[in-house]
This record gives sequence, structure tokens and C-alpha cells, in this order.
Amino acid sequence: MAEAYELRRGKYAKLDTPESDSGSPLRRSLDDAYRTSSDEEDLDEFDPLNYDAGTLKRKKTRRPRGESLRGQETIPSEKAGTRRRWYCVSRMCVGLTLLFVATVVLLLSVGGIWAWKSVPEDGQSPPWYPSPKGGTDEKWRDSYKKAADLVRQMTLVEKVNVTTGVGWEMEMCVGNTGAVTRLGFPSLCLQDGPIGIRFADNITAFPGGITIGATWNKDLIYKRGRAQAVEARLKGINVLLGPTMGPLGRMPAGGRNWEGFGADPVLQGIAAAQTIKGIQDEGIVATAKHFIGNEQEHFRQSWEWGTPNAISSNIDDRTLHELYAWPFAESIKAGVGSVMCSYNQVNNSYACGNSKLMNGILKDELGFQGFVQSDWLAQRSGVASALAGLDMSMPGDGLRWADGKALWGHQLTKAVLNSSVPMDRLDDMVTRIVAAWYQVGQDDKKKWPAPPEGGPNFSSWTGEKIGLLHPGSDDKTTGVVNKFVDAQGKGEDSHGKLARRVAAEGTVLVKNDGDILPLSRKGWKDAKEGQAKYRVGIFGEDSRLNENGPNNCPDRGCNVGTLAQGWGSGSVDFPYLVSPLQAIYEAFEGVAKVTDWAANKIPKEKEDLLHDQDLCLVFANSDSGEGYMQDAGIRGDRNDLNLQKNGNLLIKKVAEECGNGNGSTVVVIHAVGPVNVEFFVDLPGVKAVLLAHLPGQESGNALVDVLFGDINPSGRLPYTIAKKDEDYGPGSKILYYPNQIVPQQNFSEGLYIDYRYFDKKGIEPRYEFGFGLSYTTFHLSSLLISPKSFKKTLLPAPRPNGIEPPQFDTKVPDPSTALAPEGFQKLSKYIYPYISSVKDIKVGKYPYPPTYNTPPELSPAGGAEGGNPDLYTVVAEVSASLTNTGKVDGDAVVQLYISYPENYVDEETGEPVDFPVKVLRGFEKLHVEGGDKRAEVKFVLTRKDVSYWCTRRGNWVMPTKGSFKISVGFSSRDLPLVGTF
Repeated sequence: MAEAYELRRGKYAKLDTPESDSGSPLRRSLDDAYRTSSDEEDLDEFDPLNYDAGTLKRKKTRRPRGESLRGQETIPSEKAGTRRRWYCVSRMCVGLTLLFVATVVLLLSVGGIWAWKSVPEDGQSPPWYPSPKGGTDEKWRDSYKKAADLVRQMTLVEKVNVTTGVGWEMEMCVGNTGAVTRLGFPSLCLQDGPIGIRFADNITAFPGGITIGATWNKDLIYKRGRAQAVEARLKGINVLLGPTMGPLGRMPAGGRNWEGFGADPVLQGIAAAQTIKGIQDEGIVATAKHFIGNEQEHFRQSWEWGTPNAISSNIDDRTLHELYAWPFAESIKAGVGSVMCSYNQVNNSYACGNSKLMNGILKDELGFQGFVQSDWLAQRSGVASALAGLDMSMPGDGLRWADGKALWGHQLTKAVLNSSVPMDRLDDMVTRIVAAWYQVGQDDKKKWPAPPEGGPNFSSWTGEKIGLLHPGSDDKTTGVVNKFVDAQGKGEDSHGKLARRVAAEGTVLVKNDGDILPLSRKGWKDAKEGQAKYRVGIFGEDSRLNENGPNNCPDRGCNVGTLAQGWGSGSVDFPYLVSPLQAIYEAFEGVAKVTDWAANKIPKEKEDLLHDQDLCLVFANSDSGEGYMQDAGIRGDRNDLNLQKNGNLLIKKVAEECGNGNGSTVVVIHAVGPVNVEFFVDLPGVKAVLLAHLPGQESGNALVDVLFGDINPSGRLPYTIAKKDEDYGPGSKILYYPNQIVPQQNFSEGLYIDYRYFDKKGIEPRYEFGFGLSYTTFHLSSLLISPKSFKKTLLPAPRPNGIEPPQFDTKVPDPSTALAPEGFQKLSKYIYPYISSVKDIKVGKYPYPPTYNTPPELSPAGGAEGGNPDLYTVVAEVSASLTNTGKVDGDAVVQLYISYPENYVDEETGEPVDFPVKVLRGFEKLHVEGGDKRAEVKFVLTRKDVSYWCTRRGNWVMPTKGSFKISVGFSSRDLPLVGTF
């Protein structure tokens, strides 16, 4: 008999199987992994607090057990309205169960007990307690004052209500907190996502993050973020779950890379900061996610892949700071209101319970003033996660989906009452959330009226006007849940126009032999009177729409028709989708004979279509997404970097046979990231290659804009394209099979990912990071490097003192105040803050982590949002002259890279310090008219730009001996201007 799974916010939960417990997997026996239990976590029973790995050993306590492991091959239900219930295919369930059992047996038989004990029992992430309080930054002073005044008026249960989601499908959004209606603080609506409003109607399906990253256009990135926020505000959303900067792109086949902006921390950081400014300038709280190390989808969650615990991303301190945390630092410097912690473990401690990450790095070193929210069910402990710095539990459910057994809610209320969570920690949690609300101006009652006039005006769970108000419970009350508010903008302010521009600018031209592009709207470029019509053939399934509609597959979880976004919780419903096929037909209407074969296999009887062409446009793609879904054998992460659905063979056939070998072939690729093009790129018939990424709803129109030169291509690669997959290095490989009971992923390549690895190993890429062609030509000259007058020291200035955070009365209230009001009717599975009995409260002496009452020394790299303000002191200004030497107007992306002093040794210890050959530190996109017109490009370099992270000092170090090389150019391998300072 098949076992049922339910899809909840894009994650499968077996309906009758508990999730794993929140503690270390090494404390479980093999018998535990196959035994059931009705025991559930109860915070006041957990005296040892379930600390994160690396903090405190845990006594044996009651915990949930996992049942036998079963896989999650799924097929969609056709039920109208929900479209979100999926079921396990029993044969695959059994197969994956046997696979996991075999893996366990193999690990234990090959490595014996070593394989079980090889992960340190208490993890490798150092403890950092207590959690720093928010309200220490001057830019947040007013918001914290207002927040503190409001929080001081809240009861205990009201405070807990703000920190805890009400449960999956209990309200209209994917995440909803409890309200404090008495004081005018609303239930916050949190909604995906990074490319638009998930599960909503009348919204824009913007291009993917990788597409906007490929524009390298700061202004356009800002405008996209702001437009997304306009739609969120019009839909009644308080918190937008984006932008994404984790995964960074360590692994080119990573399933969710497409949600981020590219495989470099500076590119990601600038794009994230611009997006955040756009979102928050419109009054929406942005969310920087996923913090941190979620670089692959395989094994990202407990039990989702058959393993009892999520993968551990093992990252050294320097790599963490210089690569993976860099974009988050830029996000915090931009004032982001929320950070989402990730599913995976980091150094064998769950990210949402890792005190070093949340308390030590985010809140202390990076000066984060907003709130940390969990990814949906990424919280794996109760008290421990609160002490480790988590501020909001999403969606409120505990270790399993929608079972009503929260880790917080009434359990957090009990934990405060019995003193296992200090009152001042709860006050800080609530104040951070309320302060972020004030910081973006959501207390403005004109813009944010109270329900029923205000609040979310759409339902994530049904497309009907009338629907259940609490669909996740047994309550059958209905009401108007969808008001069908059109948030897409009108006329010149239509967000579709912006989406089209983003898609066009995010298209990268990597090959254009004989200037085959741009095409002519007259058909023949040199049309002669009486000449036969230009013959154009369109080939490939990727050119057309899904015959069942662009939203046929839930969360875009299938690769059918043209690819315009990846799949998962980062996807949205298309309001419409313009196919390349449609747009090309319209562009050539009346001037060319256009035919098509919109499939990836051309039967012999249709080969005449190929032979009878002057120009062939061939389309292929490569898809991926979040790991809870799979399509055509791809589950989250791609299996390789090849084109999918026989795209290579299709391109080869078209290129060789177009016009009987005399035609010209233009290849268009829609993909979630880099693809291997070696199979076809050098074929004589392939004249041009366009990488159109994930263009969103205006796909065909944007492509036509580039094909015909209405927009001069200015996209540049946000990653490297290799000649073979192995060229990315061993650290680029997805871990497809568990290597231990707790899968271990060692980031042993350190700083060397993408172009940094190619440079270090002297590997020639096919197309380098930052590369892209134009229909015009540019020339750089007149490099000027102007060092600024500043104190040249190894370390930044001493950390400044922030302002004092708000103070609260720490007295624990009487437990009777936490009881539900008399006659209060609870909904099934809804998460409430009320305790059921004062007899449940047993005050005791709870063993806080050993360092809790002896706080660690504050980081010298901290002191403000983004880190020590001196890190952002300008140390040099760089300028150059850019000339458009062609005839047509165009945009150039000018990039600045630095190289650290050669053979540098630590100036105190004499130890050599390893540096990449070069690292990106800035970019500017300039529009320059054709005909030798010029523009000046300017950059600034900060102390942080020319520093490296020293683990021994716990600080950023700027070499004071030797010279920095400054290289300015058009890609990581095309840097004509070089100077030193």
C-alpha cells in the first residue's frame, strides 16, 4: 500500500511519520531510526535545552522517533484549486528504503563503528552566547524606541504570538504570525519569493535571479526589487521572502542557483543590496536567504532524502567570511529587515540552531538589527534555537508539517515561565520583529489599514473567490479569500515592460560569427528586388508553450515547453507567457517564410523542413529547482551540465542540415546556470549562441528585442562556462549519495570556486566569468588610480560603541496570565501561545550553555550594520575612459579586479598567506552612443575590498607591504588596463 505524502509550501511530509529529533544524529541508535514513538518534544520537559551541536552535551530525554525510511517519488494530483497534494509511489518508496538501508549497512561494514562516530558528537561550531540584543545601531534608533514602547505593553502570550507562525495553511499566506490586535500590531504575512509573489493571481512573473545577475545593471536590479515590493504591498504582504544569495553557486549544478545572482560574492552582494533597497524603499521587509551553506539540494533536510539528518556544510572561517557571508554582510549594510536561516547543518550544527552563525556572526560581527526567521521547518529544536539567536519560527509547525505540535507557540510560553528561556531573550525576539515593521513604515495606517480592509487579499491555497478561512484546520468557515487585486501596474508603469527589459539585458551573446546577429526585420539583410522570401525555421520544444498551459505543473516542476523559470518555492504562476515561437512569427510577419518543428526529435519525413531554410533558430534548455520535487530523473540539483531532453543532438542535427549545410544556425539556450556547449559550439553551421537564462513571462518578446537589435545585447556571464564539468574542480561536485549517516560536504577548496579555481589551476574556460558580446565594440583607456589619504594599518580602527539597546522588565509573569480566555475555542492544529494548565509549569534551575553568563569578547570586526565602519573607508578611487568604437549605441559592463601583493607573508608571524589570482571588487554598466563617443567609469575601493579575513585575529587584515594590482576590463580574462597602488 502506498504511503501518503502532502506537499506543504513545496516540501513533502509523510502524513503519519514523525520527523527526526533536533539533536545530534549520533545519539540515535540504528534501532531508533526504524522505531516509532508517540513521544513529542515538550520544551518544559527538555531540561538540557537541546543545544545546538558544539555547545552542550545533552542528557537523555524523551524525543520523537523516526519510522522506517521511505522515498518520495511523487505524482501530481489533478484536484482543482489546491494542486498541492502529492503521493508516494510505493515501488519507489520501497526502492529508496532499500537503498538507504543498503547505504547504512555499507557504511557500517566498510568503516565499522568509525563510520558512525566520525562526526564529532557535539559538532564543530563553537558556542556563542548570549544572543546580542537589537537596537544598537543609530539608523534603527527610532524604530526600536517605538517597538520597545509597544512590546512593553504586551502580555507574555502576545509576545509569543508575534514570534511564532500559526501553522501551515492556517491563514492566507505561506507564513503568518499571530497578531496583537489589542495594540494594533497585525498578523504578519510572509510570502515567497525571489522572483515574484508565489501562489497569487494578477502578479508579474519576473525573470529569475540568475537573469538579473547577468544584467550587471545596478539600477535595473533596484527597479526589479521595488516593482516586486509594489506587488507585495498591493497584495497585503508584509515580508517578502527574498532576495536569495545562498546558494552562492559553489556547485554549478546546484538546484537553486538560479534564484541567486551568480557565482561571486561581490556580484551577489551588490545585487542583493540593490534588491533589498528597492524592496524596503517601498515599505516591505526584505529577507536575505538562505544563511548559510545551502549549496546543494540533495540531503538538505532531515528525512527528505531518507537520511535522518540534513547534510553538514563544513566551511572554514576564512572561506565563510570571504565568500559565503560576504553577500549577507552587504545585505545587512543595506538595512535588510530579516534573514532566513537555512535547512542544512554548518560544521555539524543546524544552521537555525547554530549560535556561532546567528549570535556571533549575524548579530554581533555584522550588526544585524532585524529578525532571524527559520526556513519552513528548518528549526530543529525549541529552547536551543531561541538561545542560539532564532527570532521567528516559520511556519509555526514543529518537526513535522501541519501536526499542530509546535516547537514554540505554547511551548515557548512554558519555556519562559519555567525559566529555560530568559525573559530578556523573548523581549529581544519580539522587539526585533516589531522594529523591522516600524523601520519600513508599516505602522502607516493609510498604507496598511487593519483587516478586513487591509491584510492579505489573496489565498495561497485556492484560486476561488470564496474559500476556507483556515484550510489547514478542521474549521469549515468560509469567506472571501481572493479579491483578485491587479498588482501588475498599468501603461508605462506596467511591470511587464520592466520584466521584458530585464530578460533582454540578462541575455548573453557568447558567439556571433560573421555578425549573423542582429537579424533584419526585412528578412534578408541585403534584400534585392524580386528575391525569394527569407526562409526561417524554428526548431526545438523549448521554443513553444506547454500545451497544457504555462502553469500546468505545480511550482513549475516540469520541463515542458519553453523554460522561463526554475521550479520550487521560488517560482510563481505566470499571468501569461510569451513564447519565442509566437514572438518570432510576429517579428517576421510578411517579410519571411517562417516554419517550425517545435520538438526535440525531427523525424526523417520532416527533414525537408531543415533543408529548406536560410536561417535556423534552434532552442534547448536545462532545468532544476528545489529538492522536494523532481522531473525526468532530476531531483533538485542537475545530474550534469549537459542540455536536457537531447538538446545537444537536436542542435547538432539542425546545425549540420540547415539549408542542406548552407544555412546559418542560431542557438538559443534557456537554462538555470552554466551548460556545457562543447558538443556543438564549434560546428561550422553554428553562427551564434545566445544564453537567455530564465526570462520570465516576457520570454519571446525579450528574445526578439535582442535578435533584431532593438536592444543591443549587454548581458555578461555571472558564472564561468567550462569546457568540461571536471574543470570546475572537485569541490564543485554534488553529493548525490550519502557518504555518512549525517552526509558530510567539506568545502575543502576554500576560496577557489568558479573563475578563482580556473585562474589558480591555469584552466582555459570556454567562456569566462563576466564575458559577453555586443553588436558594437568598446575600448578602455586612461586608467587612473588615486590612493586616498588614510591611516595605513593592518587592522581596522577599534570597534565603535553602539547605542544602548532597549531595556525591559525581566520579571516572569504569573503563569495564570498565559491561560486561554474562558470559553476560547481552539482550531485543530492551529498554533496558539496559551498553556493548558498552570500545573505544567515547573520552575527549575536550568543548565544554560557554559558560556551563557560569561559572554565572549565582541568581534573587533563588528560595530555597525555590515561590520566595523572602518571596513568601508575608501582607500582608493579608480577611473578609466570607455569609448564606443562601433557604429551603434550600446552598454558595456566594466569590471574591476584586484590582486593581492605577491608572495605575501603575515607581517606579524611570517606565515605565507594564500590569495586567489584575482577577485572581483566592482563593476559599472555604462550606456555609450556609437561613433567614438566616450564616458568615464569610476570605482571606489574600500578597506574591506583590499583586506582578507584572518582567523587567528578574528578580523579583517589589510596588507601594508607590497603592492595591489588593479585590473580593469570586460571580463575576468579580458583586462586591458593594469596598474598598482
